[in-house]
Amino acid sequence: MRRVLITGGAGFIGSHLCRRFLDDGADVICMDNLLTGRLQNIEDLFRRDHFTFVKHNVTNYIHVPGPLDAVLHFASPASPADFERLPIQILKVGALGTHNSLGVAKEKGARLLLASTSECYGDPEVNPQPESYWGNVNPIGIRGVYDEAKRFAEAMTMAYHRYHKVDTRIVRIFNTYGPGMRPDDGRMIPAFFMQALQNEPLTVFGDGSQTRSINFVSDLVEGVVRLLDSDYVGPVNLGNPIEMSVLDVAQRILKLVGSGSEIVFRELPPDDPKVRRPDIRLAQEILGWSPRVTPDEGLELTLPYFRAEAERA
Repeated sequence: MRRVLITGGAGFIGSHLCRRFLDDGADVICMDNLLTGRLQNIEDLFRRDHFTFVKHNVTNYIHVPGPLDAVLHFASPASPADFERLPIQILKVGALGTHNSLGVAKEKGARLLLASTSECYGDPEVNPQPESYWGNVNPIGIRGVYDEAKRFAEAMTMAYHRYHKVDTRIVRIFNTYGPGMRPDDGRMIPAFFMQALQNEPLTVFGDGSQTRSINFVSDLVEGVVRLLDSDYVGPVNLGNPIEMSVLDVAQRILKLVGSGSEIVFRELPPDDPKVRRPDIRLAQEILGWSPRVTPDEGLELTLPYFRAEAERA
């Protein structure tokens, strides 16, 4: 039986990964300090065999008794609301947390998969963004704490691969959404859903012409599993190449919810990317992966979750 450690396992993406690996017959250790992860994301998993939850901050030394086959390092606050609220924690988990995750992978002879991000590309001057693009990041801006934490994490991962011969993989994740997101995390889709469901104005930053490419979580999880099982070491983009304006996303959610909320415009935050679209040719070639869920299908699948969150609020 494959035994995997998933850091940040009570978070949005981490919890979906825990569920997928359990479904695939793995023994899953979910590690999270619950800074931004939530027990409600994994409460159904406590009843399942081969699931273990460990409350631990991965910026401290990681000890896991017994063998490990894989470490998936997904621990990190990741939403714009966290950049100002938790800047030091973000930098520490990108640096110390990655170091410790690589350390336990090295100790156990396990393969490590790092969750990196499209934010490594910053406010890109190239669209779509291929893995070969080095990015346009402001290291001292508000967003820099996340961007540079992930860029450092990639550098650390490759250093361990080259120097210590640790078997590593890197995924660059583009705007992923679905059930399990924190309703107050400040990202576009949770904000729009909660505002529409509570009949509040939808807040669009800038004029709404900036673009995003939204990828449903089940497609991301499938790509992560395929990447983990592949032989490719370098970074791989996983995202949906359908590019939409932020205003378009807001209008789709309003229509889906059937809300009469108006759209209001606010000043664009510093360094907010003007475009975001993955070049996924590498994932298609080496993983045989392409997203299967359309944006409209994914938003429809996500609505019941946010409807329940809005009723609870």
